[in-house]
Amino acid sequence: MIHAVSRWLIRFWIILGCAVLATVPAAAQSLVPAEEAKAPVQESDAFGRETPRSTVTNLLSALASDDFTRAANYLIAPDKDDASQEPTQDEIETAARLAAKLNALLDAGGRLTPFARLSNDVAGSIDDDLLPQLENIGSLSLANGEEPILLRKYADAGWRIAPETLQIVEAASADEENPASQTSFRVAGAPVLDWLLLLGVAIGTFLALRLLAQAIIVIFDRILGSTRQRSIFRFLHAAMPPLALYASVLIFYSVAGKIEVGIIVRQTLLRYAGIVAWVALVWFLLRLVDAVAGSVMLRMHRAERRQAVSIVTFLRRVAKAILFAVAAIAVLDTLGLDVTTGIAALGIGGLALALGAQKTIENLVGSVTLIADQPFQVGDAAQIGDVFGTVEDIGMRATRVRTLTRTLVSIPNGNLASDRIENYALRDQFLFRHVIGVSYSTDADRMEQALTAIRTILRDDPDIIDDDARARFIGFAESTLQIEVFAYFRTTSFVDSLAMQEALLLTIMRKLAQLDVQIAFPTRTIALAREQFTRLRSAEDHVDG
Repeated sequence: MIHAVSRWLIRFWIILGCAVLATVPAAAQSLVPAEEAKAPVQESDAFGRETPRSTVTNLLSALASDDFTRAANYLIAPDKDDASQEPTQDEIETAARLAAKLNALLDAGGRLTPFARLSNDVAGSIDDDLLPQLENIGSLSLANGEEPILLRKYADAGWRIAPETLQIVEAASADEENPASQTSFRVAGAPVLDWLLLLGVAIGTFLALRLLAQAIIVIFDRILGSTRQRSIFRFLHAAMPPLALYASVLIFYSVAGKIEVGIIVRQTLLRYAGIVAWVALVWFLLRLVDAVAGSVMLRMHRAERRQAVSIVTFLRRVAKAILFAVAAIAVLDTLGLDVTTGIAALGIGGLALALGAQKTIENLVGSVTLIADQPFQVGDAAQIGDVFGTVEDIGMRATRVRTLTRTLVSIPNGNLASDRIENYALRDQFLFRHVIGVSYSTDADRMEQALTAIRTILRDDPDIIDDDARARFIGFAESTLQIEVFAYFRTTSFVDSLAMQEALLLTIMRKLAQLDVQIAFPTRTIALAREQFTRLRSAEDHVDG
């Protein structure tokens, strides 16, 4: 079944991939107007002004390196008639002066939207109250109040600081700028004291919240006493460290916007604080998954529901894999890498993976089938193909079995579909079937007495199920008269069945001895004719003489 399901899955991905590859180009071609179909593909902007996020990121990079000439390219509006026309030297110098003034105004109390909240779409955010070609990326704190910082999208020229914002920057007085940021010692385009101040706030906040979290754990530990296995303590012990880190990031976000530090420092640390927030969130969810899974598995062990333990283990691994994937995508997106293209390529990548990893997919399907069908559980003694042992783990790829020689055998889950599985742990009764051979010196009367005595023993034994218990004289063997004793023990324990079998055999043995019925051993009787015996005797006498 698993092999068949895997083949059908692979065929489905192949057909789907071929359909997508065949349909998408044609559909895309049909959506392109005829006059634009032959137009050359526009090259990417040299200054990275395709989206609001890339524009702000590259503008801050230019400001951080005090390269106001490069920063001017994000302020100059393109020529209306020819967007590709290069700006004049006067325009560059004017824009560079405005870029330096904008940097000073931002350092004096301006705010920019955090990196993760900036739109990474070419069209920008369309769900705000602004015109489609405008994007709000922050604000300036001036004497007459807060003024928005706007980007404007120009056709074929990308996003740039809007003329409305440039007019506000031009009209701002020198008193509203931050001259200290231009004169103090700078690191990475920002005063070193600003770096130390914000880093100190971040570290101090985390240490304070971490000590508070540890204090809460200690208080609950003393309240609960020695019962450390309680769910409340397990949850608190798992949740407090990552929650302290996550809460410190939230506090840092709210405090950093109110501290008068350089915009480069604020935006840089807020950007990487987003990575820390994702790490803290995933850390919390991972510890929560482990805590919940541990609590559930403990209860399943107590209830002897071993198959449920396998299901919980499998689900825990799947949940962790999903969390790691989400965290990786979020971190890469925060670092500025375009993950949308990679996610879109997963369809074709999944097709290639399906073609190159058929066995892996087969084993994964086998894992799901094992959990759903439940032919055995962790802890069961089972015969799987030619391997006998105790099942120790049902993983996502293979099942591990501990053999009687204490070796560990890993069996791919995909192979279990074609293997014969005999689960000894699911026996509800244990069979007792022995053939007792008695001597040919036993006559018919003593045979009847022996059968009656054995039947009485079976009937009086409380460990035997009376429905199928029997003792019958079944035939004449070469050297014995055979009595078959057939019964089922009322137990599910192999060790207990051995003890019951031993007691029953000893009872039968003592009863047969009382009835003078001998248990036979292999014998052979040879009968010779009288003439043959005489000749053999004469030959022996002749030899002796």
